[in-house]
Amino acid sequence: MDNANIRRILMADDDLRDVELTLEALNDNNIANMIDVVNDGAEALDYLYRRGNYDGRKTGNPAVMLLDLKMPRLNGIDVLRAIKSDPALKTIPIVVLTSSKEESDLKECYELGVNAYVVKPVEFGDFMVAIKTLGAFWAILNEVPKD
Repeated sequence: MDNANIRRILMADDDLRDVELTLEALNDNNIANMIDVVNDGAEALDYLYRRGNYDGRKTGNPAVMLLDLKMPRLNGIDVLRAIKSDPALKTIPIVVLTSSKEESDLKECYELGVNAYVVKPVEFGDFMVAIKTLGAFWAILNEVPKD
């Protein structure tokens, strides 16, 4: 598959350390997908709807979205709710990647249609393994409908 046909990964997370670690883990696992990073929920929706700073973004949905829950301006649950209620976006696989172990967050995310809910491991090595596994499955193995 040439690079023009490789779908992008969208990561929405306001924790710069987690973003750096995630990008490093995906790179270490030779995930060829380009990764676009947004730092809050409002920016995530701007990206998906190609508005504001993203109005020139090529069409097409990401192969997968890695979504943190605790973000400024618009939290991850509100972003998930918006995506899953929009026919043009609802088929995007969403992996919640969060530090929240709250049962209420877990339950609400699955009720809204999240594809996976992963609590970020605290230990560096465990975090790297978790991200490599996620990247390999969602960006390489998982099949998604064409836009």
